[in-house]
Amino acid sequence: VGTARLNNKLVGDADLESVKQKASWVTPVPGGVGLMTRAMLLKNTVTAASIAKEMSK
Repeated sequence: VGTARLNNKLVGDADLESVKQKASWVTPVPGGVGLMTRAMLLKNTVTAASIAKEMSK
């Protein structure tokens, strides 16, 4: 994950002004894709537990 602290602020690993002409997409820091990552991880964990429960019957 490309984050760091600079002057006691959470910042990303890219300077948005420098990359905005070249990058198609840039997610903000904080607030980027972390919430979606955690939501999908939880969904996959529940799915895996459900499958494991069915297989143990």
